[in-house]
Amino acid sequence: MNIGYLATSKAGHDKGKVFVIIAEENEYLWIADGKARTVLHPKKKKKKHVQIIKVLEDDHVIQSLKDGKTVKEEDIRRIIKLYLNKQRNA
Repeated sequence: MNIGYLATSKAGHDKGKVFVIIAEENEYLWIADGKARTVLHPKKKKKKHVQIIKVLEDDHVIQSLKDGKTVKEEDIRRIIKLYLNKQRNA
C-alpha cells in the first residue's frame, strides 16, 4: 500500500511535479498537491507514470489518509514544501 508516500510524476503535463498519494485503486493512484489537485479533486494516475520517492514524515497525515479521514490542503502543501526544501539544501 502506497498511501502516504510522496511521489513525482514521470509522464504527462505534470511531469516532475511532487504529489502525495492519497488513495490507491488497482493500477491507479490518486494524487494531490494541495493546490491545483486538492484532496477533494485528486488526479488519477497510472502507477507506471509515478515514481514513489519518500515516505511522509508527518505521522498524523499518514494515519488520517490510511483511516480514510479528511486531510487538510495545508498539510499536503506543507509536507511537499518541506521535502522540496530538504532537496534544495542537500
